[in-house]
Amino acid sequence: MKVARRPGWGQLTVEYGFVLAICAALAHMVLFFFENGYLRQPFYYEPSGTWMDWFSLTYYAHHAGAYAVEKTIYPPLSFVIMKLFSVAHCYDLTRSEEVRACDWLGEWAMVGFWLVAVVITFLTFYRLDRWTAFPRAFALSFGFPMLYGFERGNLIIIGYSFYLLAFGPLLRSARLRWLCAGMVVNLKVYMIAAIVAPLLRRRWMAVEGMIGASILVYLVTWQILGEGSPSEVLSNLTSYSEGFGAQHVLDLWFASSLVPLRTLMTSDMPLETILSSGQISGIIWATTIVTYLGQGMAVAAALAAWLRPEVVPTRRLIFFAAAVALSTKEAGGYTEILLLFSIFSEAWRGFGRKFSIFMGYALCIPDDFVTGKLPPLIRSSYLSGHEVIAEFGVGVISLLRPAVMLFIVMALACVTFRDVWADYRQDGRILRWRYRNDMPL
Repeated sequence: MKVARRPGWGQLTVEYGFVLAICAALAHMVLFFFENGYLRQPFYYEPSGTWMDWFSLTYYAHHAGAYAVEKTIYPPLSFVIMKLFSVAHCYDLTRSEEVRACDWLGEWAMVGFWLVAVVITFLTFYRLDRWTAFPRAFALSFGFPMLYGFERGNLIIIGYSFYLLAFGPLLRSARLRWLCAGMVVNLKVYMIAAIVAPLLRRRWMAVEGMIGASILVYLVTWQILGEGSPSEVLSNLTSYSEGFGAQHVLDLWFASSLVPLRTLMTSDMPLETILSSGQISGIIWATTIVTYLGQGMAVAAALAAWLRPEVVPTRRLIFFAAAVALSTKEAGGYTEILLLFSIFSEAWRGFGRKFSIFMGYALCIPDDFVTGKLPPLIRSSYLSGHEVIAEFGVGVISLLRPAVMLFIVMALACVTFRDVWADYRQDGRILRWRYRNDMPL
């Protein structure tokens, strides 16, 4: 384990202050739940839908039609895992919310996957830096992106655990890390961008190993499931990427990108009743500029890292690749936990890194500022087991989360520019000779 220097009191005050803020927000959430019977914003707007990302798809782990009927974009591995951790006969007659009362194994699996993710998180950050391990691991484990993914029962919890094993310090075996990376790609396809990022550091064998492991995992699980051919998965991915567009304010619920907000402004929803045409145009321009600026700076930082790969951490390059992928198409706000791992792996020094870590902590606070409340709705709450009167509105912080992540991308890109320029100014072309053949390759 690398022994890091002991942090100053200022850093400890900030990091543990955010731990207290997260605890306060959790206490607020728990108190609200006991008073009202459902989880308040920013958690999901349908109180009856707890864990339904898992249970609604598990039906297709036991019945054909995942790709032809459901048009899922998940590779076969997801359904193989669901089949292993579910009670088959519960899905003979229904795929509705009532199946949760029967499938006890699926419920316990959700809790188990989350606990495993928490343990791996704490072990990973302790290995990275024991002085900051607790606040950063706590923020990731009990922060909003993780809890939101857990509440939804999303496969991101499993993918996140494999992600830490693939790109964290726990596994020494390269082949095991490649296998874990292959599992990540087969759980969340967009993470293919992350496994090719190490090419910028000339890690050819690692990238080849991860791509080979991804293909192997896919082929094995495809044969086990019996459906999910490359053409089916690619067709569904294409349809999903071309067809997504927000049509209702509920589509903005904890997004990973600014795509829902931008597409909502151009939808058929009568926004003119609450916004002027100038405000609508301003939102479209602002979301477009922030998105393209963040993506452009991430790509430019990656190109700079190609020139000086030894001064840019691999996890930062993976962060840039994943951030570009997640800001291009909407994948759900819980995917922030993948980006936050790289952010919290940075050292507390310099303005750019400190800003990124500070804002990363802010993204972990499970609370929101709600305005423009909608009329109360009578809903069935799964967690409380009875009907509740649910009140929701426009979550201001949830709307800002994707933009905050893009500002973090810009900050770390600036750090990369500075590091590369400082190294080039000091050494010039002295250390370039060993990379002379990389460009043709």
